[in-house]
Amino acid sequence: MTSDAPGTAEPAARPVRVAIVDDQAMVRQGFSALLDAQPDLTVVGSAADGAEVPDLVRLKRPDVILMDIRMPKVNGLDATRAIVQAPGDDHPRVLMLTTFDADEYVFSALRAGASGFLLKDATAEDLVSAVRIVASGEALLAPSVTRRLIEDYAARPAPRRSPVLTALTERELGVMRAVATGRSNAEIAGDLVVSEQTVKSHVSRILSKLELRDRTQIVVVAYESGLVRAGD
Repeated sequence: MTSDAPGTAEPAARPVRVAIVDDQAMVRQGFSALLDAQPDLTVVGSAADGAEVPDLVRLKRPDVILMDIRMPKVNGLDATRAIVQAPGDDHPRVLMLTTFDADEYVFSALRAGASGFLLKDATAEDLVSAVRIVASGEALLAPSVTRRLIEDYAARPAPRRSPVLTALTERELGVMRAVATGRSNAEIAGDLVVSEQTVKSHVSRILSKLELRDRTQIVVVAYESGLVRAGD
């Protein structure tokens, strides 16, 4: 029996579940209206402070959290750390939102386990796209954030190659270097003359071997380990 018999249809994909954490009510309401208008996204909850995040995650089980950094009681960085360090592996991905792109916030957010970092002056289209990108398992950094990240590492003494990278094959090191320099899976596949699925498999093995959460952490480790230097 074939799957295209009359009366059968492919099940619709589940919308991405989004939660919004921001101490400004107008921001929460505006983002909720924007994201709920998308057929593939649904806002399942919101909170005004990072202190409310554990209950929000437990009760609403979002896939992605839009997280403000500056909040009065528990800031977004501490809330993100709490999410990533919670028991289990099925944690929501965090997209940090801020009006600031100062270096200390960038590095703290990345090390806290955020999957993306977007400035609040981004367009509506960029915000919607960012949620989809982060939900799909990719990492996202605003261009100004990426520039600051590279500039910071360029100013540091060249590190010695970290022994942590010895777990990777030469091909995996090449893929890691390409990811860290901003190449997409499709671009890497074209460079290596392999399928995009093969690149995804390499990325998955890198994440597993180095015990990393996502591509954002690949970028950080690649620079910190000396695999990539600014200008590469």
